[in-house]
Amino acid sequence: MLPLPEPLRALLGLKRRTSEETPTTSWALLNDNPTFRLYFCGSVVSDLGTWLQNTAQVLLAYQIAHSVLMVGLVTCAQFSSPLLLSPFAGKITDRFGSRRILIGTQVMACLVAAALSYLVFTGVLTSGLLELGALLSGLCFTFALPARNITVRRLVNDDEVKVRPAFAMDSVSYNLGRMVAPAMSIALVHWVGFGWAFVGNSVSFAVFIAVLLAVGRSGSVETERRSRATDGFRIASRDGTIIVLLLMVAAITVADDPILVLGPALASRAGGSAELSGWFIAALGLGSVLGSLRRSTHVASLRLAATALALLGGSMIFFVMTPWLLASIAAAFCAGVSCLIANATTRALLSEVAGKDRVAAVMSVWAIAWAGSKPFASLADGFLAGYIGLRWTGIVLAIPALIPVVVLLFLPKLGQRIARYSRPSDEEPAVVVVEPVPVLVSAGAPTWQFAEAMSGSAD
Repeated sequence: MLPLPEPLRALLGLKRRTSEETPTTSWALLNDNPTFRLYFCGSVVSDLGTWLQNTAQVLLAYQIAHSVLMVGLVTCAQFSSPLLLSPFAGKITDRFGSRRILIGTQVMACLVAAALSYLVFTGVLTSGLLELGALLSGLCFTFALPARNITVRRLVNDDEVKVRPAFAMDSVSYNLGRMVAPAMSIALVHWVGFGWAFVGNSVSFAVFIAVLLAVGRSGSVETERRSRATDGFRIASRDGTIIVLLLMVAAITVADDPILVLGPALASRAGGSAELSGWFIAALGLGSVLGSLRRSTHVASLRLAATALALLGGSMIFFVMTPWLLASIAAAFCAGVSCLIANATTRALLSEVAGKDRVAAVMSVWAIAWAGSKPFASLADGFLAGYIGLRWTGIVLAIPALIPVVVLLFLPKLGQRIARYSRPSDEEPAVVVVEPVPVLVSAGAPTWQFAEAMSGSAD
């Protein structure tokens, strides 16, 4: 991504790192932390296997039923779980610990992928069984999300300087799979059949399980605690900064959805075949991966997240407006870079604002904002495209990504209201029940600092 001009950076209030904070790429974390490097390698293998299965699953669904509706049902079955069950995932992670939950979900996902491969090889797989397999895979994904977020933070010892690059590398792992695996899956299906894509995913989960066992309990100590499924919503409802960050997370998912849903129609409009839309997805993943190589020169803040989100919105508007295929691919690439920065920054800020004792509950709500908004975005894409056209649909979905930067530039008083709303209350401290004794934890200090950054008073 090109550096922002100094006047624009000053207008947005972006803070550069101090001389003591030498800017480095997120990849430098792999050299500094061997344990995290091992975890990252395992997650890359796992995410690669997941995208192998996701691609083969879509193709197989269409082959079985010869229906786009069937493809939509399978996709919905896989990605609707976070919307309904993420709060319970956070509660269970709090109760049993992120390590146990992450290993347990990977074991179940490994067995589901192996069972699907068996059904394919024996020729008894039906559309109903494929939907069931997608649903079970989605359940494993849902319950793994909060545990994975906590594991990433734990492996860098809750060091706030390293949390953002750690989350960035976790996003890189996901996008490496999205960039490479679709072509691999198509080749695998063509040469040896669908079943082997599911076998590859099952093996990838087994590798990740072995890595998690090897990592053990490295990193900061994790305390088991009891929480409620509604804790994440309760915490968010009392904290304006968390609400803003969650809305930003949902805006990221909504803004980049047209690349997947509108991609085939846009490729056809540009004079190519619908299959060329795969280049849009690959460009999005490539942008995210290469974006991680850029040296981080700014401190994580709401301003940085809002700026990256605005760049994502602008890239998506250009993506749907340009009539040229190569220009659309370039726009998707730029969207990938800004998407990585926005995702990593919002995750890091949510983790910091929540604090160690509330992170599982808050990240369970993050999962709803991130993955749970996907079905709604896809439905909006499909519905609006038939009424207002491809271009206006992309513009409408990009508008939420532009709102935060508009607030920063033109409505600073709104940020000040958020800051006041986020100020901690001495009369109502957050209560976290830790076995065996209850402990009162003041949850407001980080929140107030980030809220000040949003309002501009911290500058």
